[in-house]
Amino acid sequence: MTSATAYKVLLGDEMAVLEKDGWFDGSAIDQADGFIHLSTADQLTETVDRHFAGRDDLHVVEVDLAAHGDKVRWEPSRGGASFPHLYGPMSLEAVIAYGPLHRGADGGVLLPVMG
Repeated sequence: MTSATAYKVLLGDEMAVLEKDGWFDGSAIDQADGFIHLSTADQLTETVDRHFAGRDDLHVVEVDLAAHGDKVRWEPSRGGASFPHLYGPMSLEAVIAYGPLHRGADGGVLLPVMG
């Protein structure tokens, strides 16, 4: 399964880097793995619950995958699900929307909306 957009969860200081520098080279885990971990809308809540539990300084960034071209690869991960991975920096120019992480009444992560 592929999608036109994907989502990256950033800590507050990582969001500040993206806004200041215009790109983000990835978290320590991303850099160790050699790519930036992204999630689809359907995968986002599980990603947050699994990898960011207890954090309250989170931001969600919606990324236009086509803008990154062939640097995006869909690869199997947990449970064999296909996740988008970005092999290179994430550009602010390719960001569609971003904002602080909020949850809906059902506990699911709400997608960011610009403007």
